[in-house]
Amino acid sequence: MRIRTATAAIVAILAVTVVGCSTDKGSDSRVGTVNSTVPEASSAAANSGAAKNAGTLPEPTGAERDAVLEAIHDVNGNLTHDEDKAINAARNQCAALDGGATNPDHAAAQRFSYDGVTLTDDDGSHINFGLRKTLCPES
Repeated sequence: MRIRTATAAIVAILAVTVVGCSTDKGSDSRVGTVNSTVPEASSAAANSGAAKNAGTLPEPTGAERDAVLEAIHDVNGNLTHDEDKAINAARNQCAALDGGATNPDHAAAQRFSYDGVTLTDDDGSHINFGLRKTLCPES
């Protein structure tokens, strides 16, 4: 529980820091995975890039979605019973991986420990490996 609280506090501090450092709304001012630009309109066209601006990957579809779910299922089959939850966790984990998370294996284990499934850091390592092969390859 302390880890989740600490993680939430760090994310909140980073969000406040990034918002305070914003200089130009038109530029890509991402620091890590947090972006301080906020869409001014709530139209569908304005929100189409909201996920990209927020630092998360767009939701995968088709074969890419199947590959991500298979990589997660290979670690623990119970994680993919709720496919949307698994995909959202994967997208968030990719943001952590690309943002230089301090302990990405532990973060993955925590992020994917839900619905009665508790993962180890080793399981988290396998999830990260699968995500790097599918949804968020290292750049």
